[in-house]
Amino acid sequence: MKTTRFLFLIIAVALVSFSSAAFAASDGDNYMALKAGVYSPSESHDLNNFNNGETHHLDSKTGFAGEVVIGHYFLPILAVELGIGYFESKGSPAAGSGESKLKVVPIVATGKVFLPIGAFEPYGLFGIGAYISDLELNGNLNDFNGSTETTYGLHAGAGFNINLSNNYFVGLEGKYVWAEPSFGGDHINLDGFVSTAIIGTKF
Repeated sequence: MKTTRFLFLIIAVALVSFSSAAFAASDGDNYMALKAGVYSPSESHDLNNFNNGETHHLDSKTGFAGEVVIGHYFLPILAVELGIGYFESKGSPAAGSGESKLKVVPIVATGKVFLPIGAFEPYGLFGIGAYISDLELNGNLNDFNGSTETTYGLHAGAGFNINLSNNYFVGLEGKYVWAEPSFGGDHINLDGFVSTAIIGTKF
C-alpha cells in the first residue's frame, strides 16, 4: 500500500510538472485526449485453490478499456504523453461454478513517432507503465475481494489521428500490453490488445 501511494505521488507530481510545461509551450504543441474501447486478453490463466484447493483453468473475456492522456509535441514527428486509464476482464472455468474479475488501472508514459500527411497522422508508439491490478473471486468456496498488486510492464502499437481543425482531432489506436502481476503466488498474465477510439483537442 505504501508503494502504491508513493507511486501515485510520483505520477501526480510528474503530471503537474508536465501540464505546467505544456501550458507554457506554444499553441498547438500540446494535446489532451479521451480514449475508449476494448481490452482483449491474449491468454487465459490458472488459479490455484480456486475451488476447495483445486487448480482451475479460467478463460479470459474481452472487457472495457478507457484512458485519458495529456501530451506534448517536441517535434512535428515526435510526441510524449502521460496517461491514466482502466481496463477489465472476467474469467470463468470450463466446468464448475465461480468467476474471476480482473480490474486494472494503468499509469503510463508513451512516446509516439508520427508521419504527418496533411490532416492524416499515422504513428507508432512504445511506452512503459505501472499496472495497479485488483483480482476478485466470486461464486466459489474461496471468495475474496480487493487483492491489489502493482506491477510494471511495456506496451507498443500503432494508430492514427485525423485533424478535423487546428484544435480538434479524432483517431483510432491499437496497442499490445505486456505485464504479469502475482496474487498470492498466482501469476496473472495481462498480455493482450487494447483497441480504442480517440477524441482530443490541441492547445
